[in-house]
Formats: sequence, structure tokens, C-alpha cells
Amino acid sequence: MVIAFIGLGNMGAPMARHLLKAGHALAVHDLNMAAVDGLVAEGARRCGSPAEAATDAELVLTMLPASAHVEKVLAGDQGVLSAIQAGVPIVDCSTIDPATVRRLAQLARAQGNDLVDAPVSGGTGGAVAGTLTFMVGASDNLFAKIQPVLQHMGRRIVHCGDVGNGQVAKICNNLVLGISMIAVSEAMALGVNQGIDAKVLADIINASSGRCWSSDTYNPYPGIIETVPASKGYQGGFGVDLMLKDLGLAAEAARQSRHPLPMGALAQQLYQVWSLQGKGHLDFSSIIQLLSRADAT
Repeated sequence: MVIAFIGLGNMGAPMARHLLKAGHALAVHDLNMAAVDGLVAEGARRCGSPAEAATDAELVLTMLPASAHVEKVLAGDQGVLSAIQAGVPIVDCSTIDPATVRRLAQLARAQGNDLVDAPVSGGTGGAVAGTLTFMVGASDNLFAKIQPVLQHMGRRIVHCGDVGNGQVAKICNNLVLGISMIAVSEAMALGVNQGIDAKVLADIINASSGRCWSSDTYNPYPGIIETVPASKGYQGGFGVDLMLKDLGLAAEAARQSRHPLPMGALAQQLYQVWSLQGKGHLDFSSIIQLLSRADAT
């Protein structure tokens, strides 16, 4: 299959490589020429614009930072919709707000194309390993059509319902993640401050009712799990600013539907404070440093 892949960042580039390895012909575009060069060296075709990449494509995939980027790539000058052939599906793997996805889907449908939202979970490690989870908003027929392509890049491909529901699933999951990381950070910081050994406390939580992913797999206290960012100076992983973006998407969705989001709003404020202190580049588990004394710094 001829696939246009637009957006070759930390997630997009390894995802595109899996498609190349699976034998697909890739037309790639990104503003980062070094990222494009790397894919071209592995067999992809360089394209100077989203429109050029989409011209002969049988499927278009995008993986971009935010709603504004998706809108520009799809509907802007030299965007995908200016050149794509009728009937070719567009799969956006970015994490953006559901309302924007649904509006862009209407725009694409007006000219004979279906837009699918398929945000991912699993981080850069999952992208490299090909073990991502895709949360897909699409019709039944379209889901069946694109599922085999997504399986080259992910382990779980979950049909969430109609277009936009993939984003709903993603922002709700990350809402839980952002809040739970703050809860674990508070508990670990309090326990150490009160004199308990951090590893003993983590073991108790992970064998008790407080157990969650933020504790047993991605614990924010240094030295508990050697392979996570907390034990590497909070470098790498999922940045504070990325978590702040996703909590902002949840807050906007809640605002539009007049839905209460008290814990989400508080979590958003705490990550905002941490970002304003110049910590936006650190892994989001570094929020424990905001909630600690000197113990986790």
C-alpha cells in the first residue's frame, strides 16, 4: 500500500519505520529535515508538503503535536485535503480535542474522504517496539479497513465508536493518569517525610488498595524502579508540558459539555505551576518535586 506519513517526531518516526519494515511504500513529510533524511535512507520517498505526500496515497497517516498543526496539515495551503484523491481515508494519530476531530471529519467528508481519529498510548518506547495501543474512532467498515495497517505499529487496536471517540478515550485515560501521579507523589513524599523507607512504602502500596500504574510501573520516587525517568533525573518519558496539554484538552471538553472536572482542574493547575517554574521539559512524574521537601529532589 502507498501510505503518506506526515509528522516524524519521537513517536511518528518509529511508527513510520514499522510500516516500511512491513513492506508499505511511504511518502513522508516533516519540517525536521533530519527526521525526513532518516526515513528516506530507509526507503521512504521525500515530499515537500502534505499535499505532495497525499497526491498518490492510498492512506494518509498523521502524527502531530496539537490541534493547530493537524488543522494546518489537513486544511491549510498545500494541505492534505487540497490534493488527496476521493475515497482515500485519513488517520490522525495525534492527541487533540474531540470537537476539532469531528469538525475536520465533516470537512473531509464534504469532499469524499473519511477522517479517523486513532490516538495512541504507550509512549516512545511503545512506538519503537511496535506495541502501542490505538484508540480508534471510525465506522465499523473503516475500522476493519485500517486495522491491519495499525497492527504493524501497535499491539492493541481498540474500536471506540464513531469519529472523535478515540480522542475521548485518550483524554479520559490521561486525565486519570495525571491525577493518579499526583496522588502517588503526595503519598510517597508524605511517607518519606514521616520516616518510612521509600521502597518499603512503595511495596506496601503496590500490594494494597492504593496500587495503580503510577505506583507499580512508573513510581515517581527516585530509586524505586531503576528503568523509569524518576531514577534518571526525570529525563525522557512523557513531559510535564505534554501532560499539561492533555489535561487542557480534558478541561476544554468538560467546558464545552458543561461537565464538572474538579480533580482534573486541580491537577492542571499543579502541572501549570510546575511548568511555569521551568520544569516543563521534565517527565511528568517530576511533579513529586513540587510536592516534596528535599527528599525527592
